[in-house]
Amino acid sequence: MEFLPLLREIVKSYQAFDNYSAPHIKSMDLTPPQFDVIATLGNQPPMTCKSLGDKTLITKGTLTGILDRLEIKGMIERKANEEDARSQKIALTTAGQAIFEHTFPTHMQHLEKAFKQLSPQQMVDLTSALKQLRESIEKLATH
Repeated sequence: MEFLPLLREIVKSYQAFDNYSAPHIKSMDLTPPQFDVIATLGNQPPMTCKSLGDKTLITKGTLTGILDRLEIKGMIERKANEEDARSQKIALTTAGQAIFEHTFPTHMQHLEKAFKQLSPQQMVDLTSALKQLRESIEKLATH
């Protein structure tokens, strides 16, 4: 059980990140999942719900509700997918792009305050270690 201290630290780090990040996003009148969708769609061509779900890691059932609310707010639009009539493509509206252009850099500056406590080498090392852990778990999950 040598991994338990690491597991605890990963969870505590995520919780600390969420406690720091989420209130800032909420102060911009968005939920964290809405921000995730807007940040993913920002400056990108329209994408399918499947692509959006893969890039945001939001489950399909949850994503549908988030997209419905963003559409009601006028931030996204759904378009027919010319390549596959069974799906739609999602894009930011002009208003959604304006929200992205304001909220994304603002939130990145907010997050930078936390991450600048690490040296560039520490960030590289942590990224590498976490990627290795994720890939190891993914391999086990697919077998």
